[in-house]
Amino acid sequence: MPRTPLIAGNWKMNTTLAEAEQLATATVRAAADLLDREVMIAPPFTALAQVADTLHDSTVILAAQNICWAEKGAFTGEISPPMLKELGGTMAIVGHSERRHVFGESDALINRRVAGAMENQLVPILCVGETLEERESQRTTAVLEQQIRACLAEITVTDPAGLVLAYEPVWAIGTGKTATPEQAQEIHAFIRKLLTAMFEKDIASQIRILYGGSVVPDNVDALMGQEDVDGALVGGAALQADSFERIIHFNS
Repeated sequence: MPRTPLIAGNWKMNTTLAEAEQLATATVRAAADLLDREVMIAPPFTALAQVADTLHDSTVILAAQNICWAEKGAFTGEISPPMLKELGGTMAIVGHSERRHVFGESDALINRRVAGAMENQLVPILCVGETLEERESQRTTAVLEQQIRACLAEITVTDPAGLVLAYEPVWAIGTGKTATPEQAQEIHAFIRKLLTAMFEKDIASQIRILYGGSVVPDNVDALMGQEDVDGALVGGAALQADSFERIIHFNS
């Protein structure tokens, strides 16, 4: 069974409320007639409610840029699964490289976020990826396996639609560099094989694996043409309505 492509826009710490509404409106318009793929946007927490109103009755999925494992309590600065769900959110990015490398989030902490999301019927987009140093020292697959096994420890997947992975080579995020389509496919195939070792084969074959790392209109078609690239996690290009529209309308 073919996997439904997912194009996910991560706005990071950008957009005022007015900008968020304008960008969300443009995304809704761009995705309106697409039946063979899904489109998701993750605005900053301050714009979630505003964007939720804009996405109402559209096909565009609302996501958070992070999620806590707890439903409520003394977790200053966090947002809980019920808070996101109340707004209509159904997905959450977890383990993004900026959370790992700027804010020091560990695999164990990310594992709690994945579990908390899934326990609350939210779909986590689990990000994994290697640094330039790790890549140059030939440790890419070892790093990815460690991250994936640790972040999915004690996680049970019964529905492949309930989990998404995103391979984001840290050296390619916001740098203008990107893995070649062949490099992306090689790593995605490795991740698929690892998932097959961890979960039931039929489940693993249907879990979507996105590529994230300077995805732009010029490279999206070639990336999406790869067998195990099931979508894209888009950063900077998702903040420009015209470029994100082109990415949404990729040809593979």
